[in-house]
Amino acid sequence: MSIRREIPLMLRLALPLVAAEIGWMVMGIVDTIMVGHLPNSAIALGAAALGQVMYHTLAFGIGGILLGLDTVLSQAFGGKRIDDANRSLQHGLVLGAILTVILMSIVALMPFGFSHLHTDPQILALANPFLNALNWGTPALILWLVLRRYLQAFNHPFSIAFTLISANLINVLFNWLFIYGHHWRYLSIPAWGVAGSGWSTMLSRCYQAAVMVAFLVYYQRRHNYGLFQTRWRYESARMRELLRLGAPVGAQIFVEIAIFGAVTAIISTLGALPLAGHQIALDCASFTFMVPMGISTATSVRVGQAIGRGDAAAARAAGWTGILLSSCFMLFASCVFIAIPGTIARGFSPSPAVIAATVPLLFIVAVFQLFDGLQMTATGALRGAGNTSIGLYVHLAAYWAIGLPVGLYFGFRQHLGAAGLWSGLCIGLILAGIALTTIWYRTTAQLPAIITSQSTRPSLANPAAIPS
Repeated sequence: MSIRREIPLMLRLALPLVAAEIGWMVMGIVDTIMVGHLPNSAIALGAAALGQVMYHTLAFGIGGILLGLDTVLSQAFGGKRIDDANRSLQHGLVLGAILTVILMSIVALMPFGFSHLHTDPQILALANPFLNALNWGTPALILWLVLRRYLQAFNHPFSIAFTLISANLINVLFNWLFIYGHHWRYLSIPAWGVAGSGWSTMLSRCYQAAVMVAFLVYYQRRHNYGLFQTRWRYESARMRELLRLGAPVGAQIFVEIAIFGAVTAIISTLGALPLAGHQIALDCASFTFMVPMGISTATSVRVGQAIGRGDAAAARAAGWTGILLSSCFMLFASCVFIAIPGTIARGFSPSPAVIAATVPLLFIVAVFQLFDGLQMTATGALRGAGNTSIGLYVHLAAYWAIGLPVGLYFGFRQHLGAAGLWSGLCIGLILAGIALTTIWYRTTAQLPAIITSQSTRPSLANPAAIPS
């Protein structure tokens, strides 16, 4: 009965967040599709794949540190400690600025690392300008990540969905302008190809950040949360708490994304066609992954809010409801990948060779869908409960200690190529899904103790009532 009551409440928060995550992924898929229709499809797709995976591995690994805000903001909101949440947001913005400098510096040096890869020089020639364009959008990306955590913890997910859905329209327009180039009577825009897609993404992220700031101002005025009246003062204890909670999350995201980055780099040595097929399969797997990712975020918020108000039963129901919803969707997605893999691949590229390289990988994607959803949503439930470190250890063991070695064995010793490497990823995801769901099951028995420890922890700010 608790889960039945929780389902509509979860969906009310999760659906806009799922729409936001899908909007985020659609932006990357549109980039891939539009780049894939350039004259040399395989080379263009390979360059976009290399640039996207390498940038996002770092961006979401380093930026993932900010996900520690999910725990403190949702628990503070659930406990009606609004001033506490406002101060955490202020510190999150400072932390975000520091992370921006670090991330941009590392990405600027990545082309030097590419020179040591045995990658097709034609791919590298297109990937480096694309990567440079993405890097200029980093400040906007980090600002959006911070403000998003605050608004979703305060039950304003519509703003996030609207921002990303409308940003897709901006991205399509600039992709059309910059990738292919256009000439009018008084205006001429050169065709920048793959690099044009990167500049389009950069401008779209600037738009996202601007709209999120506008929503933040709107909700502050409407609900009088007092953010702009909260005086700034640096609190080392608060910053340490954000780092304690966020660093394991960032490391976990980096470990998870980096395994796909490593596989992308390895497949890039096999040639343009395997890399193009890999990129399409990765886009498809990432697209379906956005649904449990949105549900996971909602689950984290709902679990955290329940713990903040001292309701162990509601926290338990929220965790299992999120896992149930994501599992149902991923089983449906698995059936779609099995039924029409060729049709899906054809939507990305008309090349028969690229389609042939993609279809075997989509069958592997179908196998691990359920477990990918399990591991993501269980991680969100655990994050809401304050356990942000266990996912890191599970992913290190499942992906790097088991999945990658198995993938290398199948890929090169058994001569299965890209399909062999994806088989290793599949095994790692299955193990991670089972392990993290089991850990959440054990955590549900400890929720009363977690609530007790949370309520007796010294507060960093005085409680304030939630405005109506």
